[in-house]
Amino acid sequence: MEKIWLEKSYPPGVPFEIDPDKYQSLAALFDKYVEQYADKTAFINMGVEISYQELAEQARGFAAYLQNDLGLKKGDRFAIMVPNTLQYPIALFGALIAGLTVVNVNPLYTARELEHQLNDAGVKAMLIIENFAHTLEQVIDKTPVEHVILTSLGDRLGTAKGAIVNFVVKYIKKMVPKFSLKGTTRFNKALAKGLTQQYTPVDISGEDYAFLQYTGGTTGLSKGAILTHRNLVANLEQAKAAILPLLNEGEELVVTALPLYHIFALTANCLTFITLGGTNLLITNPRDMPNFVKELSKYKFTAITGVNTLFNGLLNTPGFKDLDFSALKMSLGGGMAVQRPVAERWQQVTGTRLLEGYGLTECSPMVSLSPYNLAGYDGTIGIPASSTDVKIMREDGTEADIGESGEMWVYGPQVMKGYYNRPDATAEVIKDGWLATGDVACMDDRGYFKIVDRKKDMIIVSGFNVFPNEIEEVIMMHEGVLEAAAIGVPHEVSGEIVKVFIVVKEDHEVTEKALIEHCRENLTNYKVPKLVEFKDELPKTNVGKILRRELR
Repeated sequence: MEKIWLEKSYPPGVPFEIDPDKYQSLAALFDKYVEQYADKTAFINMGVEISYQELAEQARGFAAYLQNDLGLKKGDRFAIMVPNTLQYPIALFGALIAGLTVVNVNPLYTARELEHQLNDAGVKAMLIIENFAHTLEQVIDKTPVEHVILTSLGDRLGTAKGAIVNFVVKYIKKMVPKFSLKGTTRFNKALAKGLTQQYTPVDISGEDYAFLQYTGGTTGLSKGAILTHRNLVANLEQAKAAILPLLNEGEELVVTALPLYHIFALTANCLTFITLGGTNLLITNPRDMPNFVKELSKYKFTAITGVNTLFNGLLNTPGFKDLDFSALKMSLGGGMAVQRPVAERWQQVTGTRLLEGYGLTECSPMVSLSPYNLAGYDGTIGIPASSTDVKIMREDGTEADIGESGEMWVYGPQVMKGYYNRPDATAEVIKDGWLATGDVACMDDRGYFKIVDRKKDMIIVSGFNVFPNEIEEVIMMHEGVLEAAAIGVPHEVSGEIVKVFIVVKEDHEVTEKALIEHCRENLTNYKVPKLVEFKDELPKTNVGKILRRELR
């Protein structure tokens, strides 16, 4: 299934190949576009705008602080644990131009999850929103973290507005649990100091690590996918090539509701729209749908990205269908399968087709995308990105025929270097440069791909990867549990929810309520099981391995 055969599937204006070495690094790319679009608005959050020129100045100021005050050197790991606020892009680009490797952290992580990631990545310094500082307090002494920069939600919203937001968050809504962390620095203070210091440009190559982006990968527990500057530059060129025929450089406003710490929004929104001179409208709390819709009503947005649950949620929120969609050109769904009823209703309400793409953390993330010129939803993930080869492999290691299902393998400049410090796990998924995705797919005679099923046992809840091993390990920490197995079951809102099967030890009593409470203490909310079924025994292989597929 040579990709050259697929060239005829590419729509007008989308190049068959891109140059993954167009920019030496994300730092070089950043320098080019902040100068080119200096006067344009780069980010908006809670009504406050920051221009490309201001972003450049503040990122360099933050980089100077990291270099001079914290003594961080090229290659040091810097973690960012904040939601969608203006602090995120300032810190992100500051760390990248300082030559640091960024480690994105989900602010909702439990202490156990946070400890694992900080240790595994070898994080030396981090930025954290104070709402979750109490989680860090529990584990910081067991990690290599030497420096902590604290920020509050309203820190970049201006003196008056910021003070009001921070007061409401802390004292009215009581969203900041008490914590005690020694030797921390406030973000605004760090930035102010950095702006008076000298930023020293760093020589960064395409092969240097830009991100350790954590994922369960195609097997097992949380691992850091090594994404180089070249990986990201390539994927940005691929994304830009695929969507540019729809858009006008310097004129777009993209709605960024998915968290920037997730690879989808990081690349598709934050980084891609920097190269387009576009504006990112940062939504800090998209779960508050009424306020989300109210915020959308203030802007003539031209693009929006999301997962199926987000689009479905908006469609079911009063007032959404009354918004002005006259400027909307592109709606992009990823992270989980887009459901036909949602896609068709979205097109009916907004007048734009919901493009479905496919990607994974290990591919920076984009692998394929529906062509921009299709008339409507067709249930496929479209065609491979420029400079990307995709093949479908049978179980016996031979290549499948057109229409035949098998595991999807990907080859391209966006494929990760491997999993950080995990050579065995890397060897399991990367074979002669090809990434075995663990997803079962097929290709039709037009060269369009469709995801059929998942080979792996991964569960996808609202676009987030949930891994049965981790849930089972937490459940087995409960003193009354003998055996446990976790699976995903379909759910109309979140795509899937977690269901667990439990065998209780003799002479013990375990209730569903107690088990779920136990999970809440050790797992982020979306990983917590929603269904519990008690059984006398679980199906197993002859060597004692639990058969999840039989439970399904």
